[in-house]
Parts: sequence; structure tokens; C-alpha cells
Amino acid sequence: MTLTLSLADEAATKALAARLAPHLRAGDVVTLRGDLGAGKTALARFLIRHLAGDEAEEVPSPTFTLVQTYEHLTPAIWHFDLYRLTDPGEVVELGWEEARDACALVEWPERLGPLLPRDRLDVQLTLDGPTARQVVITGHGAWEERVAGI
Repeated sequence: MTLTLSLADEAATKALAARLAPHLRAGDVVTLRGDLGAGKTALARFLIRHLAGDEAEEVPSPTFTLVQTYEHLTPAIWHFDLYRLTDPGEVVELGWEEARDACALVEWPERLGPLLPRDRLDVQLTLDGPTARQVVITGHGAWEERVAGI
């Protein structure tokens, strides 16, 4: 199933994160796709802060660290930014197998190659103006039915 939404601004992105958060479970993979500046990290940040119940939760971009973990959340979150990876095997060194026990948020998921799981939620963000975004949410495998609840 696919869901298409228009997000007028950052507040709408935050509202989408609040709608998505209750559906996340341990073992989930949520891919965040889009060009640089499309809002992938912003959506991940809003999701993590919503799950934490804390608007002030420190949520740095994993651009340089490649992965940030939030084990204190339910479900635990591993936030990956794979932009700088050149080989899918590199993600294994970042703890990919361990992350599968948590919920993995993955920016630049195409870098996973054959490690990209069949069961996943794809979130494609596209700029649609200075602050607006178009979002296409597609559920694969177990996520197909779950998308309807978002």
C-alpha cells in the first residue's frame, strides 16, 4: 500500500512523525529517501523526539558518525546515515545485525544493496517549495497492511 501526503511546513513533518511513531516496532526498518535537504534527518529527529516524549532530546545528525543509537526508547532506535558508504558490507561494521533487534531508520538506503530487507517502510521525501514537501510512504511485506493505520 502507498500513501501520498503533502507537508506544508516543518510542523506538518512533525505531525507526520507523531502519526508514524506509534506504528514502529522492534525489528522494523524504515528507509528515508530523498535528495540532500529533502528532510530525511528532520523527520528522523521528530520521530525520535516524539518517542522520547522530549522536545529537547539531543538528536544529532549521523552524517559523520554514520549511526546514532537511542537504546532508551521503545522501540530502541538506530539511526543510520549511509551516504558516505561505498560498499554494503561496511554497514555490517556499523552494527547492522545488532540494529535489527531495534527499529532502524536508514537514510540513503540504496547503499544497503542486498542487505535491504524485503519487509520495510519506505518514506520518500521530495522538496515541493521552500518549506513544503511531498511524501510517498510505501509499505513492503509486513508493512503493507500497517501503512493504512498511519
